Amino acid sequence: MPNNWELRIKRLEEQARSGRRRTVGTYQVFHDGAAVTGLGGFTAETRGPGDNKTTGNMRCVEPGIYPLSTQDGDKYCTLGYTSNTNPAALRRPALLLRNTNKRVGILLHPARNFLWSVGCINPAKALKTAASDIDFIDSRTRIIAIIDDLKSYLGPAFPNKNGRPVPNATIVIT
Repeated sequence: MPNNWELRIKRLEEQARSGRRRTVGTYQVFHDGAAVTGLGGFTAETRGPGDNKTTGNMRCVEPGIYPLSTQDGDKYCTLGYTSNTNPAALRRPALLLRNTNKRVGILLHPARNFLWSVGCINPAKALKTAASDIDFIDSRTRIIAIIDDLKSYLGPAFPNKNGRPVPNATIVIT
């Protein structure tokens, strides 16, 4: 597909620790169907199976293709996020998945520890076992690299405000 930016997520397994569960997968960014070197890793999401029909169900989103928007929230945003790397510092970098049916606020955003999500997607380095923690600085660096790549790829077509659809950009979850 020409002029198409995708972040593809392939779910691999569910991991459990101390009564908590997470769905672990891999991600890779693609430009026009070609993998982009250096823009891949792992993802952590809340438990499966995916469910988009019930609001607030604390599950991951269903497999599918989701268009993206810039995020405009008090805790997370795409443009104008904080440069402060303290995990408590707000507005953290993020992108918003659209067309998630009754689910709202499903983001791709940084995380720490076992999981930092009730339905969102957290990029990370390898999460080989349930004992593997997400490093916040690494996760934050990954989402910023994804946002920067998307901005660079789309050039002037990338929105200049938060809360706007991002053209020709999707997250594909299998």
